[in-house]
Amino acid sequence: MTQVKENNTVKVHYTGKLADGQIFDSSEGKEPIEFTLGQGRLIPGFEKGLIDMKLNEKKTINIAVEDAYGDPRADLLIEVPRSELPQEMAPEVGMGLVSRTPEGQEMNLLVVEVKEESVVLDGNHPLAGKALTFDLEVVAIS
Repeated sequence: MTQVKENNTVKVHYTGKLADGQIFDSSEGKEPIEFTLGQGRLIPGFEKGLIDMKLNEKKTINIAVEDAYGDPRADLLIEVPRSELPQEMAPEVGMGLVSRTPEGQEMNLLVVEVKEESVVLDGNHPLAGKALTFDLEVVAIS
């Protein structure tokens, strides 16, 4: 196979950057990421950017907010009484927490405000609301 198509399994080296050039993730110095297109494991814009790339091809793609992690959702900002947190916890702004939904799914939360009687938690992905740029290199197609 010479070009990436839907349902191909690919190995890709990547570097993800924000609009200001700050790198937020990279496979540099690690194994390339391997996945099958069309399974929804990665953000839509990343997969779309790989379609029709050739083996060993390098390119830079820009992914709009809606094809990345979307806009931040207000319904994912929740205020929790401090009494519902573990007693030994001293919440601080910027602290990450993991909670379980009623369905048992893990949810990453970020403490965004600490009040006297409650804590405000943000369940949005840290990259929600951000356009992303990726430098890609296809190293295997099967």
